[in-house]
Amino acid sequence: MDHNPARPRGRRRAAIAAAAAVCAAASLYAIHPALAATPVLSVQYKTSTPASAGEAEPWFKIVNTGSSALALNQVTLRYYFTADGASPYVFACAWAVVGCGNITGTIGTLATPTATADHYLQVSFTSGSVAPGSDSGDIQLRLYRQDWQNVNQANDYSFNGADTDYAVNTNVAAYVGGALAFGTAPAGGGPTTTTTTTTSPGGPPPSGAALFDDFHYSNSADPALAAHGWSVRTGAGGPGIANTWSANAITFPADTTAVGGRVMQLEAKTDGTAANTTQAEIDTVQRKFLEGTYAARVYFNDAPTSGQNGDHVNETFYTITPDESLYSELDNEYLPNGGWGAPGPTLYTTTWYSADAMDRVTHNVLSSLQGWHTLVMTVAGGTVTYYVDGQVYFSSNGKYYPRDKMTIDFNEWFIDLPFTGQRTWDEKVNWVYFNGGGALTPSQVDSAVSAYEASGTHFTDSVPS
Repeated sequence: MDHNPARPRGRRRAAIAAAAAVCAAASLYAIHPALAATPVLSVQYKTSTPASAGEAEPWFKIVNTGSSALALNQVTLRYYFTADGASPYVFACAWAVVGCGNITGTIGTLATPTATADHYLQVSFTSGSVAPGSDSGDIQLRLYRQDWQNVNQANDYSFNGADTDYAVNTNVAAYVGGALAFGTAPAGGGPTTTTTTTTSPGGPPPSGAALFDDFHYSNSADPALAAHGWSVRTGAGGPGIANTWSANAITFPADTTAVGGRVMQLEAKTDGTAANTTQAEIDTVQRKFLEGTYAARVYFNDAPTSGQNGDHVNETFYTITPDESLYSELDNEYLPNGGWGAPGPTLYTTTWYSADAMDRVTHNVLSSLQGWHTLVMTVAGGTVTYYVDGQVYFSSNGKYYPRDKMTIDFNEWFIDLPFTGQRTWDEKVNWVYFNGGGALTPSQVDSAVSAYEASGTHFTDSVPS
């Protein structure tokens, strides 16, 4: 039986290094230091979020334009912005070629605010170097409000919404040894001299049995994949186009945009006929997850990687138990083109009580989620809460609370085949995390993932069977 937010699946489907934020950082830099006579670096910038978003995501590359190696511990970047509201801001490193463990971020206030800048994010490095003519590689950063409200970047001095690919940004200042080497600070660009410190909200994650996997496998037949408790579906049945599940639809390619540099990729492929359709699904073998926090960093696509757009395709992260007497299912389902007569793009979050009775509560918003997003589901105290990129998206309670242990699952499948012609859709998963210690904040999830990445841990599972 096909599944939509009003239909059950009908069978078992199958470094973020959060740093402390400093609200007003003292500094020895001059307000208007002289630009170095011979520039030794330039800064390339891109944004992965629009002007109004849940967080700012400035990404940088430091380019060595000099003739000798550039020691990053001598380099400091400043990204200038206007704070929205009274809530403190929090800095986090999502991923960096040089390693998030080698990056620190502080947030300072300007001595003389301007219309486009009253704060700055200062980024420093503890180690690393860049060879002449080379660059640092991606430095993927996050900047968000502690109260998780949207940020408005349209009036931020260093923000440029047109830079969705790397480009030189002279509104980002770079210092070498305390001297301005690149860019221009806004008027009043000097910092205050008072310092106060706040930590990322939520603190360290609570202790508890945990699962973490960032999918460092060679292919779907890798013995480690099965040893780590995963099963790639190849059997019959639905949802979607029945009997089309393929082990070849699950791969693990390198990806420079991913934390740890690798992803799990789920592929749904068709020429418009059932005979030439393949769908992807992977599930934990054991049904052992109930109360706690579930999280995954997922890349949704609004268009196929090849072929004509227009398919009603479903890109998912979910948990489920197939036992109808204690049926439990928590869904994140992204439909870029909608489905079952409803429009898209949209993310459906749905909590199920009964598959046979089609008894569930659901919520969706018509909005594109093209790109990377962190999805979190907490199951604690009688309430299920869904988060998207740190913001509450939906919650449910009462009888719509999981009653039995579940599996953790991902799949990508076609709701129908509305036209002919070859096309391929991809969904990517960077990492998945579960903590049985209770309801974690999104910041605590970030801290936990950061710790795994900093220690080089690609997989761990201490959740009892």
